[in-house]
Amino acid sequence: MPYTSVNGHMFSFLAKDGTLALRLPPKARADFLAQYAITLSNAHGTVLKEYVSVPDQLLKNTPELKKYLALSFEYVKALKPKPQTKRQTVQKRTKK
Repeated sequence: MPYTSVNGHMFSFLAKDGTLALRLPPKARADFLAQYAITLSNAHGTVLKEYVSVPDQLLKNTPELKKYLALSFEYVKALKPKPQTKRQTVQKRTKK
């Protein structure tokens, strides 16, 4: 699933069906849902409460879509960063 994230938080993704979903703050999300008469995004049978599905008409309107993508980025950027986990490295075995 292709997605974008910042500080460990996802703010947009492409669903399996090709739908673009954006993570928006509460007020912007409510306005978006009302303006475009669309529902919250659904992924793997779960309704994602902070994500909206971007309608085709908005995908064709790049300047308007750009505003929502920037809003999504700024919203997630303001969230507390998720702690990073260190990757465990596998030590190479040397032949004796």
